[in-house]
Amino acid sequence: MPINEFRAIAMFAKAVEMGSIRRAAFAQGVSPQAASQAIAQLEQHLGVRLLHRTTRNLALTEDGQRLLENTQPAIAALDRALSTAREAKDEIAGPLRIVGPKSCFAAILMPVLDAFCRSHPGIQPDVQLDDGIGNWVLDRMDVGFRIGASPSEGVIGRQLFPLQMMVCAAPAYLARYGIPATLDDLVNHRCSVFRRPATGAVAPWYLTVDGKLEHRPVSPAFSTNDAELELQAVLAGHALGQLANYSAAPHIRAGRLVPVLLPHISAHMGLHIYYGSRAAQPKRVRAFIEHAIHHLLDCPDVVLSGQELEMALQGWRERRDAAR
Repeated sequence: MPINEFRAIAMFAKAVEMGSIRRAAFAQGVSPQAASQAIAQLEQHLGVRLLHRTTRNLALTEDGQRLLENTQPAIAALDRALSTAREAKDEIAGPLRIVGPKSCFAAILMPVLDAFCRSHPGIQPDVQLDDGIGNWVLDRMDVGFRIGASPSEGVIGRQLFPLQMMVCAAPAYLARYGIPATLDDLVNHRCSVFRRPATGAVAPWYLTVDGKLEHRPVSPAFSTNDAELELQAVLAGHALGQLANYSAAPHIRAGRLVPVLLPHISAHMGLHIYYGSRAAQPKRVRAFIEHAIHHLLDCPDVVLSGQELEMALQGWRERRDAAR
């Protein structure tokens, strides 16, 4: 029968420490027979006698004394390492590996991460933002944020907020080119489009038409594979753009962008948080997941109500009329 040398040496050392194989067995969570067998197998494996046994006492042989002296430092070091690992599991400190989309996500993540790190200064964030879909579980990430479905199987996911895809324009653009009243009016407007980074293909606009989602291609006057650059182009008045609420919301509220074609806003996707089994997570990971959900679930900083959108459009009309 193969022998587990470390387990047998640990049982031997515990028996010497406690002066009894029976008490050592109880401390290690095994039967006295299993403990006695482990020590006997170790003696047979080494070819030496380690203990003198009587019905009442144990005594070390010279070979046993040498083995104990030579192995005690290693056993103590391993015990310290195991204790440190157990303590780290319950400590809100250490590395926190996060993956998320690159496009405009930093502005959402950073306030959440900033507040978490201020509460727990021992956290060491390791953040990778990438619009490519990868298997972040295999990449040993703790928490993943993704738009839509997870790229990995066997993970737990929760939608944090819907992505409202809305057509927006800067006041300067609307003053120059007018406001589209219907989708058919878009043929007379300068539109921006997003090129998928992986393929270079132009993404269609996602629009709600008669209660259903419609993918509508538009003729691009401005195209880019970077969502932040597209946002800046729309803010500068170069084009109309279909933007996600998490990048457009602060600019709409500040009056820098005006939402148009409101009946055609789509919300068919959402930002999700993904993570593995909670039972296997360190406390720091569980704490960050709870923190992120608390701050981002249906986040009012990002999600715009229908009334707020109507008021933003009406406010622009009133300012336009007052300026005439």
